[in-house]
Amino acid sequence: MPHDAGFQKKVLITLLRLLDRPDGPIVLDDYPLDAPESEEETAGLSCPVRFDDQATGASDPLKTRFLREIQAMRPWYDMALEKRGRTSLGGSGVNIDLLGEYIYAYVKGEEPDNPLQDVDPSVSLKLAVEDLKGYYIEAVTAQPGQEDLSSKALKEWLWDKTTAGEVLIELIKTCSQSENEKLKMMGTHFIAPIDVMLKRGVMKPGMM
Repeated sequence: MPHDAGFQKKVLITLLRLLDRPDGPIVLDDYPLDAPESEEETAGLSCPVRFDDQATGASDPLKTRFLREIQAMRPWYDMALEKRGRTSLGGSGVNIDLLGEYIYAYVKGEEPDNPLQDVDPSVSLKLAVEDLKGYYIEAVTAQPGQEDLSSKALKEWLWDKTTAGEVLIELIKTCSQSENEKLKMMGTHFIAPIDVMLKRGVMKPGMM
């Protein structure tokens, strides 16, 4: 539990005492006490890195933070894939390494090549958004102690604590102003939950 210095100290002392065990050099042992429960389920959830807009020095700081965040999540996603032997990603046909670029192109009002030639570009974008969400959720739930997070905690983490959440809100804004009716429909109905859009001000009460 964050800020519980007393418990953390006990764990560290127990860890250091393992160095005195004669059955080393590799010692695996369970700590006998459970960690105190946090009042906030999402307290321990955070992205591995947070980049300050000014620190990036890029012409498009949001894009830079977004792409760096995706890259930083990759080791956790790879761990999840190895552990579970499966993934929900792949519906969009966009490679993970290109997923951020593909989605951000739409944020800027551009339309990249459609990876799925047999469907409308708006459908491909929707599937790419789902791949992005799946990538983040699979990655974060691979972290120790986060395997059984509730859907509520995961939703709050994704939309409130990640750059990906910021980017998807910007995507909604762009799509809602598009002259392409299918993109407009997708943006206003299928990217974020209604309560998230209301909270972020991209939807007003009574618009649905």
